[in-house]
Amino acid sequence: MEAIIKLENAVIRQQQNTILKEVSLEIAEGEFVYLVGRVGSGKTSLLKTLYAELPLKYGNGEIAGYKLNKLKKSQVAYLRRKCGIVFQDFKLLTDRNVYANLEFVLKATGWKDRKAIRERINEVLEKVGLPDKRDKFPHQLSGGEQQRVVLARALLNAPPIILADEPTGNIDPETAYQLVELLKDICDSGKTVIIATHQYDLIHRFPGRVFRCENGTLHEDFSFALPPVIIPETEAETEILTEIEETETEMEIKVEVSIDAEVINEPEKTPEKDKKKDDDNDSDIVGFELI
Repeated sequence: MEAIIKLENAVIRQQQNTILKEVSLEIAEGEFVYLVGRVGSGKTSLLKTLYAELPLKYGNGEIAGYKLNKLKKSQVAYLRRKCGIVFQDFKLLTDRNVYANLEFVLKATGWKDRKAIRERINEVLEKVGLPDKRDKFPHQLSGGEQQRVVLARALLNAPPIILADEPTGNIDPETAYQLVELLKDICDSGKTVIIATHQYDLIHRFPGRVFRCENGTLHEDFSFALPPVIIPETEAETEILTEIEETETEMEIKVEVSIDAEVINEPEKTPEKDKKKDDDNDSDIVGFELI
């Protein structure tokens, strides 16, 4: 598939500091990608470069048809319409309800028809599972619900790319799984999704390509390309996994007992000295000696 994000020997810089160097990667349309690394390793700076909050001055970069190293200020807003951005700290307008938060974004990006705005807001809220929260204010929502509103906001202009910077950092583990599952569903619909995270259990549960920021460089990490860990969601699944483990343990015990039995029942080898004595007592040899 065609690459929708491409960097070649890019240098990611924050003010005068080089964060990552010699960054090269290609991400195709519809790929599900994780960006991992320690705090301060460059994950956020890389994402900011992709949506042009940080300029790309060295190397080449292209995202959704826009060349990052030749981007004009007048093009930044259009580039960002191609990127739905999900922040860890939500960045919702606290003095407005959910509907008004989403309406503000649409109007700011050129939407004028009230009916079209209403239909689009209802559509994205349905997509993220919050059709009944449109009149709630941010403080009336749980952390997971606020993050879903942020995701709805990112989907408003139907961008081909979703960039999520630590989207599960402020929500509980179960809600985090639900959010990433939603992002995976969005990816399956044809969008490219990049998630910066340090929660590796998400990667095992929802596999994807993994790039690691480490020691000032970026490289693809293949260590996660292993069979995913099965995490039971229900009591029934837990019982099934327990039965499988107990069966495997019983089989291991049977094998060990069988091996031990074979060792015990194996005939002992006759030492060379005893064998020689037996040979001396053989009747043929005795007969020969009588002659």
